Amino acid sequence: MPKLQQQFAQNPAWAAFEQRLQGPDYQRLFDLLMQLYGQRYDFLYHLEASLSLAAESWQQRPVALKQLDHKRSQSDLPHGHWFNENQVVGGMCYVDLFADDLAGLQKKIPYFKELGINYLHLMPLFDVPEGDSDGGYAVSDYRSVRSDLGDSEQLRQLADALREAGISLVLDFIFNHTADNHRWAQAALAGEQRYQDYYFFFPDRSEPDQLDQQLREIFPSKRQGSFSYQQATDSWVWTTFNSFQWDLNYQNPEVYRAMAGELLYLANQGCEVARLDALAFSWKEKGTNCENLDKAHILIQAFNAIVRLAAPSFLFKSEAIVHPDQVVKYISPNECQLSYNPNFMSLMWEALATRETKLLRQGAAQRMEINPDCTWINYLRCHDDIGWGFADGDAAAQGINGFDHRQFLNRFYTGRFHGSFATGVPFQENPSTGDARIAGTLASLCGLEQALDHQDSNLQALAIARIILLHSVLLAANGIPLIYLGDEIAKLNDYNYQYDSSKADDSRWVNRPAFDWQQMQLRHQQSSIEGRVFSQFKHLIKLRQSTPAFTGNSFQVAQIDQPQLFAFVRHNGSHKVLVLANFSEQMIQVEANELRLYCLSYRLQDLISEQIVDSQSNLKLAPYQCMWLSSTK
Repeated sequence: MPKLQQQFAQNPAWAAFEQRLQGPDYQRLFDLLMQLYGQRYDFLYHLEASLSLAAESWQQRPVALKQLDHKRSQSDLPHGHWFNENQVVGGMCYVDLFADDLAGLQKKIPYFKELGINYLHLMPLFDVPEGDSDGGYAVSDYRSVRSDLGDSEQLRQLADALREAGISLVLDFIFNHTADNHRWAQAALAGEQRYQDYYFFFPDRSEPDQLDQQLREIFPSKRQGSFSYQQATDSWVWTTFNSFQWDLNYQNPEVYRAMAGELLYLANQGCEVARLDALAFSWKEKGTNCENLDKAHILIQAFNAIVRLAAPSFLFKSEAIVHPDQVVKYISPNECQLSYNPNFMSLMWEALATRETKLLRQGAAQRMEINPDCTWINYLRCHDDIGWGFADGDAAAQGINGFDHRQFLNRFYTGRFHGSFATGVPFQENPSTGDARIAGTLASLCGLEQALDHQDSNLQALAIARIILLHSVLLAANGIPLIYLGDEIAKLNDYNYQYDSSKADDSRWVNRPAFDWQQMQLRHQQSSIEGRVFSQFKHLIKLRQSTPAFTGNSFQVAQIDQPQLFAFVRHNGSHKVLVLANFSEQMIQVEANELRLYCLSYRLQDLISEQIVDSQSNLKLAPYQCMWLSSTK
């Protein structure tokens, strides 16, 4: 470290950075980089360059963000971390679909405050190729905002305004691949060996053919295999997702350092959480399926370690849409402090379709508990598709064949199953395997689109009840609830994507409708569907934020003998809430003796309806009703 001291010691910010260098953060970074690159003769050069990068980033970090670093390091919150507090409620959207551009989105901060959102995930907003860009996940330049959205200064201003309003900004860090028009890729195509080494180039098909035998096809309806031919170099490039998304070669330490620089730039823009996109695919090794490899975890931990030096309050969110046993492996304070909870999401949709909660109960009982210094990001849908990611072993334990059950769920949510209420669209349907995922807005999947088509007020009421049920469970579970904005006014599927050549072959655009702010005004009219749904969302969010039992990670599944019922207990100190959720159109009854097993007193109150409940009497739940039961005097 003497070179660093010579380079930065005159800067007033050096002392704080040096203190972290003298602690465990430096040793952890050293150990991790040694595991990745220690066999190289130039390891010390790359280590020194990484430390210099961290030091430069710390020097450039805005004062307000350094103050945030200090504040969060000194937290006196009961659970130690802001993200474990019941106050935190998330929203996500595309900037252009929500408010045209960054300036327009900044003007919508009062709306976020009205709804109760204080964690805002903006979908990818950096430069992308023209035409299909996989919804923004093919990045051309990590430091240039798309020109139609604004510029980097406007992004920084938005981040500042959000932070002043108490809203944490979340952005995507797309680090498995770049767009094929990124300057590194273009230099590689021009024949520069240095940048060809940033990716995986193959002179012929022999090695790709061998690798393809073990790799999973991600978008089988679009293309076969995981490699794309490049005429300019007469060679093949590794492209896991789309031909215009080139996978990065992290076996090259220069790539780690270059992408760490992009990550730290993001942190210094005012982003507080980075969603790590496609992290399960980030490390490649011959002879494997190149998913969830040990060195993928080490790589993410190395990113985490360099961030701890240069932007200590910056957090990672895992986007590991993989087997549930693998999801949890990315979650730790030294890897990803936050994680999407795809198993919980898919099992709630499964319970809604089957009207049985046995799989949901089992999954929640076995998989909701995680490191207390981390938390789940619970969601019902996002910009992406819905996949049935439950474990076959979990299904078998309940007497269910996993493959057959996924086929049923696909038919149900695409409306191909007789009696289904859902209007969804298949995504990446593979006729040879029968595999598919589901695209659709939450309201359309819950039956509202079908109900409106039939002009049936009873079906409309049931659809709205499903929407509220799912969000009542979401907002009561342990973790940060994340709402795809538009669901709070029951936006329906948007089929206009079919007429846009850049979107027509990606059915996920059906669940990415643009906001109509005239329609949004209907949220104030209780007689409208928008008003009925929005008022309930606001009510539930406010209740969550005022209920101490929802702080922290406690979660206990309640074993109450009703197949349609999902029940769980949240507690925090002396505060306790029993959540009861009826996943069916039928009224169900909970026996008083079962209720008393989980209650603190004989006199309870449903926080949602304010109904007083006597736990000495049997309790009836209306179709799709959810109760949050708490002791009362």
